[in-house]
Parts: sequence; structure tokens; C-alpha cells
Amino acid sequence: MSEPPPPTLLFVIGPAAVGKMTVGAAIAERTGFKLFHNHLTIEPLLRLFPYGSPQFQRLNHAFREQILAEAAASDLPGLVFTVVWHFDDPADAALVERYSAPFRERGARVLYLELTAEQGVRLVRNAGESRLAEKASKRDLAWSNQHLVELDAQHRLNSVDDFAHLPGAHLLIDNTRLAPAEVADRAVAHFGL
Repeated sequence: MSEPPPPTLLFVIGPAAVGKMTVGAAIAERTGFKLFHNHLTIEPLLRLFPYGSPQFQRLNHAFREQILAEAAASDLPGLVFTVVWHFDDPADAALVERYSAPFRERGARVLYLELTAEQGVRLVRNAGESRLAEKASKRDLAWSNQHLVELDAQHRLNSVDDFAHLPGAHLLIDNTRLAPAEVADRAVAHFGL
């Protein structure tokens, strides 16, 4: 009996409230992949440590790395992992490389679905029911909206030519006016999932 192919890792990246989790869930539904959205590690840690504290950072990255390593070694068909990537910070690129290393070591496909949407639309989505249900830290909407605007001002949250060296492994979709199902269908078709 032959060994199953290694799981595919699909990063869903983009700024806050762009729809990463919702689109990721729609992709998981269509493919049988598992969804690992970034707040699955954030929310439990916030009960113990302040966001951004050294303890929070160490544990958040360690949990993610361990979960991703286990997924890479598993017989899952694939994993959808959502994350906000600060393209202006080389440390974020290094972190994404660390996250994907166990998949690459197995010869797995590592793909990048990048979402972008107008800030006004993202501020509306920021108060969405599914977002607030999964992400308790976003329920203080005044703070969450301010944080979204500040992140946009402080960081480059969408790529420019960062994926030029990975032809076929990156897809950018402006989902300002697209339903999550349509975005998921496009991504599944584009990547052949």
C-alpha cells in the first residue's frame, strides 16, 4: 500500500477583517481540508497574557509551529491556515517560512491565497456575527475598529511583488464585492484543490 500524498498547506493571508476565516471555511468545506484560523491560538492565550507580550508571542508561535508540524506529518488532505502577514517586516516572512517548512520537507504544495478589500468594507465585516463568535477579542468594536485602521496605517498588509518567485502558488483576489463562496470556488479552481 502506498503512502498518501503529503497534505497541502494553503495560507489565506490579508489584512484584518478581509474574510480570511470565512473564505477559509468555505474552502475547507469544498476540499476536506481542515481550517486552522489564526485566532485558534490567540484567544486562549489572551486569557493568560496580554497581546504582544513576550509570553504571548513565544507561546502563540510555538503552538502554531507545533500544530503545523503535526498537520504536515499527518494524513490530512490539507490545511487552510489564516494569518495577517506584515509584508514590511522581514520577521513575518521568516515566520511564514518556519510555518511552512514541515510541509516543504515532505514535498507538499504550499500555496498562498491573498485577499484584499476596501477598508470601509472590512470595518463592516469586523462586526460580523461569525467573526465575533470565533474571536472574543474583537467584540470591543471601538477598539477593534481602531486597531484595524492603525494596522493598515502602520504596515503593508498586502503583497506587491513578494510572490514573483512562486509562479502558480499565489492568487490575489479583491473580495470587496465577492461572496465567500465565489472566492472559495475561484481559489479551489485556480489551485486545483
